[in-house]
Amino acid sequence: MDFPRALRACRARRHLSQLDLASRAGTTQRHLSFIESGRSVPGRNMVVRLAESLELSLRERNELLLSAGYAPAYAESALDSAELAPVRAAIDSILRGHLPYPALVVDRGGDLVAANSAMDVITEGAAPELVGPGTNVYRLALHPQGVAPRILNLAEWARHILAALGHLPELRDELAAYVPPLDPSAGQLGFAVPLRLRSSYGELRLMTTVTTFATAVDVTLAELRLEAFLPADPATAEALAAAAAVAGAIPAAAGQGPGYM
Repeated sequence: MDFPRALRACRARRHLSQLDLASRAGTTQRHLSFIESGRSVPGRNMVVRLAESLELSLRERNELLLSAGYAPAYAESALDSAELAPVRAAIDSILRGHLPYPALVVDRGGDLVAANSAMDVITEGAAPELVGPGTNVYRLALHPQGVAPRILNLAEWARHILAALGHLPELRDELAAYVPPLDPSAGQLGFAVPLRLRSSYGELRLMTTVTTFATAVDVTLAELRLEAFLPADPATAEALAAAAAVAGAIPAAAGQGPGYM
């Protein structure tokens, strides 16, 4: 896609008028109109300003720069590179610190990067091929041979996973086929939809949180997501503590538990 069309598409997805975007980027609507029509060729700094004003992800900013004929502005380092060694150390520390509660780190596509040992209580009984480094955690959650058979409110909870997969339409369509229809009369009382999960320690009620590296200037780092599970009631907190005690869960670095990096 050439730059004018790419820019128009990005602006349309953000539901911004030319005037809105021009104001954000510190230019005029007339100049932006000329850029979008191909009558004016923007400099690299202008492309960067437009990308920032559109609040694009780092990957999308690089793609917009490439469409304009410029080199990418943001590096994309391998997670095992020396540059990201502090990131790996931080991930290990965060996952250890979250014990006895489950936590994991995924990449942009939802593939597992690392997890703590408490994730075993989430994944118990799942098919081995759905668990472990490089497998997709969203597929693990909703696949009939994954966690789904143990989720007591699958139709309701799964809708929130599917809603977050707009950037992965093929995966979203695959997983949507596994999700039962939601009863239109079903209502949710409270402040969040918990994950209600059968386990060998009884029913668990878990809230999910997502954390990202907010100041990242590396594409790989910007796309990592720490997904953590917190107990929604005292019984769940006690069950997770009991599971950790049985497993002898002295906080271990991410990846030292079975099936995890």
